[in-house]
Amino acid sequence: MSDRCLHEIFADRVREAPDRTAVTAPDGDLTYAGLDARAGALAARLADAGVEPGTLVGLCAERGCDLVVGMLGILMAGAAYVPLDPDYPPARLGHLLDDTKVPVVVATESGARALPHGTPARVLPIAAPEGGGGAPARARVAVRDDSLAYVIHTSGSTGRPKGVLVEHRSVVRLFDSSAGLFGFGPEDVWALFHSVSFDFSVWEIWGALLHGGRLVVVPQRTTRLPAELLALLAAEQVTVLSQTPSAFRQLAAADEAAGPPADGGTALRLVVLGGERLDVRDVAGWLERHGDERPRLVNMYGITETCVHVTHRRLREADLRRPEHSPIGVPLPHLGVWLADDEGRPVPDGRPGEIMVCGPGVARGYLDRPESTAERFVTRSPDGGPAVRAYRSGDLAVRTAEGELRYLGRDDDQLKVRGYRIEPREVEECLLGHPSVAAVVVVDRDHGGGDLRLAAFVVPRSETGEADREALPEQLAELAGAALPRHLRPSEYRVTDALPLTPQGKTDRAALRLLPALGPVPAKRPANGAEGTRAAVTAVVGEVLGGSRSPGPDTDLFEVGATSLAFVRIIAGVNERFGLELTGSELDGEATISRITACVEQRTAHRADGTSPAHDDIAEERK
Repeated sequence: MSDRCLHEIFADRVREAPDRTAVTAPDGDLTYAGLDARAGALAARLADAGVEPGTLVGLCAERGCDLVVGMLGILMAGAAYVPLDPDYPPARLGHLLDDTKVPVVVATESGARALPHGTPARVLPIAAPEGGGGAPARARVAVRDDSLAYVIHTSGSTGRPKGVLVEHRSVVRLFDSSAGLFGFGPEDVWALFHSVSFDFSVWEIWGALLHGGRLVVVPQRTTRLPAELLALLAAEQVTVLSQTPSAFRQLAAADEAAGPPADGGTALRLVVLGGERLDVRDVAGWLERHGDERPRLVNMYGITETCVHVTHRRLREADLRRPEHSPIGVPLPHLGVWLADDEGRPVPDGRPGEIMVCGPGVARGYLDRPESTAERFVTRSPDGGPAVRAYRSGDLAVRTAEGELRYLGRDDDQLKVRGYRIEPREVEECLLGHPSVAAVVVVDRDHGGGDLRLAAFVVPRSETGEADREALPEQLAELAGAALPRHLRPSEYRVTDALPLTPQGKTDRAALRLLPALGPVPAKRPANGAEGTRAAVTAVVGEVLGGSRSPGPDTDLFEVGATSLAFVRIIAGVNERFGLELTGSELDGEATISRITACVEQRTAHRADGTSPAHDDIAEERK
């Protein structure tokens, strides 16, 4: 596949099997020929709109066939796609549009509505207009393998996200070197679990389309409900799944709760873990139930700036005897990795060093950030030989005598929460925009079982009155909700008179992580009736989320800091409180106290009259 572009390799798969299903999504299926035709028509319309090779084009679409059509159509036009997640707040989308200055955004109807008012870019519908069409633009657009394929933004230490420039050849070489390791082919079914704003999606989408496989687009609500995801994996016979360790921990718990399947269960043959540090204990239960042969569990270390994955390490049952280490294995064949000291010199085996990555997977740099590019993308001679271009990851590892890498953590304040790289400064800069805030520090805190959440510790200005201090958490939550994507919003806001310091006079972030979590906000609890049920549900939510705010009855719990793991705990707590077996799927995607209360009321009513409600009955009640 080397020396070719992504859409050119996709065209080979179309010629080989035009009628094979390429995409299965909530809004329907697309064959390879159908996807090719729709993407080609979009490419022609982009060319008519003035898009030339090398142009950056925004992509704003919800999970579905149009998302894949939009991505492929942009590449066929010779352009590079910039993901614009429609779930992001308009202010965040505005920052991305300002940063990239895209002249055109291709969007679905709902994606177009999510864009900020007055967006200067032309918005082009992904779906062709009635009576429209147009021949595929592939034949008349000259694109080289070193052309840009996409720009994905990472959290920035300056308070603004940085766009990473990734070329076609980086993605192609990733699969050139990994296909032999994992045996990818047209019989594989890949799950698109992650947002296109997260580079794990590059692996999921192109892993399917470059090998003639089928891509199953996981609905947004299913990504939050492990039991529902497990059912989808079985129903669609998914063979390749990618998960962060945090997400897989929940899936493994759902798998354990479900017990041995009567129909053989899933068709999984490969589960790729990545995006954050792996604790081997997180996969212990899964390995004990399923063994380590099928599916194979592979831990892969990687960074957006090095095109998704850098190293690989197959996990074995024997690893459970050494749970203290986080094995990331050896580099993929197309990449070089060495560990360096503070001066950039290689360190010997057994000594910690910064992970340095070289090879064709290394990105071009950061969009319009020459200083950041020069700082992280460097020229080094790791072994005294010719100098190579390398990426300084900021991650620490140690190489064992056997030549295997073990991940140690970061050498700075950057965080990894649920697979997302987070620069605390970006969140802090947002919160410092509040006129009553003098200082703020954001850290990650473990709420048990690896449930990492962001917490903001806020020092108000000296003139701030008591009433204003009490109102700060709610106001800061609103500020973050309007400006930051969900994964950057703190779950907890704590107002304090001063921040702890280390002996060197720096903020003691470790001490902040160790402070006890806030208890739930006290709530009145009527003795019985619907209000009593709601109060009991609210109490469970408060016990799990804690914090300084009490969510309203119709507030999306994910908007006030709930993680998928926290939501699973809420449902478990409600079941324990009421003696039920409520499942997350019964909420029909509505994660609110009101919806949980309604489900509890209906379940208890049916229990009283000896009947059992079907999930469809609950969904019907909402219509």
